[in-house]
Amino acid sequence: MRWLPLVFVLCLSACAQQPPKDDSLYRELGAMPGITRIVEGLLLNIARDERIVERFRRIDIQRLRNKLIEQFCVEAGGPCTYTGDSMAESHKGQNVSRSDFNALVEDLIKAMDQEGISVPVQNRLIARLAVMRGEVIEH
Repeated sequence: MRWLPLVFVLCLSACAQQPPKDDSLYRELGAMPGITRIVEGLLLNIARDERIVERFRRIDIQRLRNKLIEQFCVEAGGPCTYTGDSMAESHKGQNVSRSDFNALVEDLIKAMDQEGISVPVQNRLIARLAVMRGEVIEH
């Protein structure tokens, strides 16, 4: 049951919907310090993940870190503005497979687990990111 959100989550995406009006998820994730730790944990998990690490070898990791922090902050209802490219533009020509995508989601869940984020709170973030999934896979 815990892995059900794997089908829906999207980690690397532009803000494709209106930001939530309520900041409770932002606060439950630990505000900017918590979101920053989650993103940094995600990137460390990716670096150790042989299934997908090659996809990130030629990426500016510092820029990716900053854009992910912005995006997670916006999606969680925080006081941020996303300034990155759209998900469709960011993943154009990369042909990300479902298994690549699922591996990234597992790495995100692991990062949230490492930060002590409860499963219901994790699922709320995943649900907010899920709407962008289609812009990433097989483009």
